[in-house]
Amino acid sequence: MTNNSNKNYKTPKGLGRWVPGLEVLRNYKAEWLPRDVMAGLVLTTMLVPVGIAYATASGVPGIYGLYATIVPLLAYALFGPSRILVLGPDSSLAAVILAVIFPLAAGDPMRAVALASAMAVVSGLACIAIGLLRVGFVTELLSKPIRYGYMNGIALTVLISQLQKLFGFSVEGTGPIRDVINIGQGILDGRANWTAAVVGAVTLVVILVLKPYKRIPGLLIAVVGATIVVGVLHLDTTAGVSVLGPLPQGLPTFALPLISPEHIRDVVVGGFAVAMVAFADTSVLSRTYAARTHTTVDPNQEMIGLGAANLAGGLFQGFPISSSSSRTPVAESAGAKTQLTGVVGALAVALLLVLAPNLLQYLPSSALAAVVIAAAIGLFEFKELGRLFRIQQWEFWLSIVCFIGVTTFGVIQGIGIAIIIAVIEFLWDGWRPHYAVLGRVNGMKGYHDLKRYPDARRVPGLVLFRWDAPLFFANAELFRQRVREAVAGSPTKVKRLIIAAEPVTSIDVTSADVLAELHRELTESGIEVRFAEMKDPVKDKLKRFELFDAIGAASFFPTVGSSVDTYVEEHHVDWKP
Repeated sequence: MTNNSNKNYKTPKGLGRWVPGLEVLRNYKAEWLPRDVMAGLVLTTMLVPVGIAYATASGVPGIYGLYATIVPLLAYALFGPSRILVLGPDSSLAAVILAVIFPLAAGDPMRAVALASAMAVVSGLACIAIGLLRVGFVTELLSKPIRYGYMNGIALTVLISQLQKLFGFSVEGTGPIRDVINIGQGILDGRANWTAAVVGAVTLVVILVLKPYKRIPGLLIAVVGATIVVGVLHLDTTAGVSVLGPLPQGLPTFALPLISPEHIRDVVVGGFAVAMVAFADTSVLSRTYAARTHTTVDPNQEMIGLGAANLAGGLFQGFPISSSSSRTPVAESAGAKTQLTGVVGALAVALLLVLAPNLLQYLPSSALAAVVIAAAIGLFEFKELGRLFRIQQWEFWLSIVCFIGVTTFGVIQGIGIAIIIAVIEFLWDGWRPHYAVLGRVNGMKGYHDLKRYPDARRVPGLVLFRWDAPLFFANAELFRQRVREAVAGSPTKVKRLIIAAEPVTSIDVTSADVLAELHRELTESGIEVRFAEMKDPVKDKLKRFELFDAIGAASFFPTVGSSVDTYVEEHHVDWKP
């Protein structure tokens, strides 16, 4: 689903840049309110059970998962730039948190809470530092094919993770492929609860059937209906359908996470570890949803928002949190327009804890699984993959490799693979760039690639060579090789080489040394070397590398045309443009 109403959203300035929530509030439209409120209420049905589950998985009592949901959502609504992203306890962080606090807590739940809260504070400060130091540019490495592969992998991983809940039993998580095998084996072994499966399947069908009707809250209708059916028919006791059960009571309070000095090192290391995981996950998810909703997101402010959420959560008895790849699509598919959806969700969870802890006790787990599955189905980018296959097959396979990485090794490992692939893709384009020998085409201005225009006229004794990339260590030798080939392939004896340097946006020490050697080699062979249209910043680097003066200021021309005209005049060549 696309939030076209956000299409013209502009990056805020001033205070709004640092507190994007204020900018959203300042420009809030009344027609967004019903959608945000409804999406927030739908989101609440997931925030509660997921928060409790991930708290237990992280080694702290379940209610602290709700604390880690309420406060971070409120903080992110103020400091987070994404209008759609939902933050909270996350499965990718649970293992890291548990690994740190389990041996230190020694079975004391309150010590575990203090340790986990301290990790959240460290993680929050680390994320804020990343944002202030503007390291968020790393996410710009991720091209569309990589994002498609990541999102398709996320969608399949989330969908498979919910199948076991849909059928009313659990398997040990060992990866998506193995999980499918284990789920299939569990069904064959008779472990499935078919009543729960029917409840979940009907919930899923209702959601999918009502989804095209934007004015009908299909998700809420399906979840409430499933809860009523299970409660009225007592399916939890008569048919063994797993339900949420009554909630614990109490709201989060401000508390400094005081820990023993001997635990500081482990907590700091653990806090930085979860910060890196949350940074990777949130950065990719934020950019992906920005593309889907036609909005722009400042990745550095995204890290500040994530850091503020973690810091606030840690100071209010929470534990480290990240963006959620399962709850975010639920908010999106429910019609969320702004961060107010998260605020409504947080307030609803708080009200449930205070006023009605038993309201959702009959909410079936299989219905929750159906909600997540419906959201996951909407994440798949099949249409875009088909488009990639038609227009650029190597990028299609790049997307597939990223997809396999996420589904085989896990989300975080998949992100790492995606970033490595992105760097390789970038280096490959710079390592083997396009180059051209230029000539004059009748009836066209300028000079053009001889490969595209074989009938183009060449200036006798002149090689006009263009290099379409920055010059750096990885392509410097290839540059020298291609220049030599261009000189050797000239139909006339070469008197001058002109390098059309307009596409060369940078140069490093390695390539500057290669250029100096090539200049000396050609000069000793009786071939003059000149440059045309070189950018001033590149010239500045040549001056810093002590190469500009060695080549001579007279060897640099403002345009290709003037450099050719000068050659024709100086060498008395009988040639007219």
